Amino acid sequence: MSQVKAIIGLGNPGADYAATRHNAGAWLVQAVARVAGGELRPEKKFLGLHAKVHLDGQEVHLLEPTTFMNRSGGAVAALCQFFKLSPDELLVAHDELDMPPGTARYKTGGGHGGHNGLRDIISALGNDRSFHRLRIGIGHPGDSRHVTRYVLSSPGKAELAAIDDALDECIATLPQAVAGDWAKAMNRLHSFTAGG
Repeated sequence: MSQVKAIIGLGNPGADYAATRHNAGAWLVQAVARVAGGELRPEKKFLGLHAKVHLDGQEVHLLEPTTFMNRSGGAVAALCQFFKLSPDELLVAHDELDMPPGTARYKTGGGHGGHNGLRDIISALGNDRSFHRLRIGIGHPGDSRHVTRYVLSSPGKAELAAIDDALDECIATLPQAVAGDWAKAMNRLHSFTAGG
């Protein structure tokens, strides 16, 4: 399996969205930057905030697109073109409705599952779906008509604590994922449940 050279965290830009569930992917990239001692800085050519950090000695690009979620692909494509990255060297972190808060899963390839950020990235990469995903559970409101309002609102205290715990566990497994040791990274992350 390929090594990861860029981690992209999906979300919506601006203070209104910063604390909403839909920004769980962006939270991950912000946390990685903090832990790795990097600083996400605005970078016009990548339509987002960018940092270069080292995880276990390996150089990794961090990108938080500052376009709206459904336009995430432009930032990802620009990063790939500039650094000559192939889709299978990308790890895209995003919120996942089909998993409860406090869980996270790695996945490689597949469709967009109705996620507008993933849909736009797949399209921008010329329909290449071979990139890796880090799915961060945010839970489901129970009714599909309430999904938009749900993802664009903030999680409650207990929910947020569970998501934070899952993000910590994601960060603990990233060195293995980045090195291409997916089996080890998945075994650890997939057996984790916050508070469990």
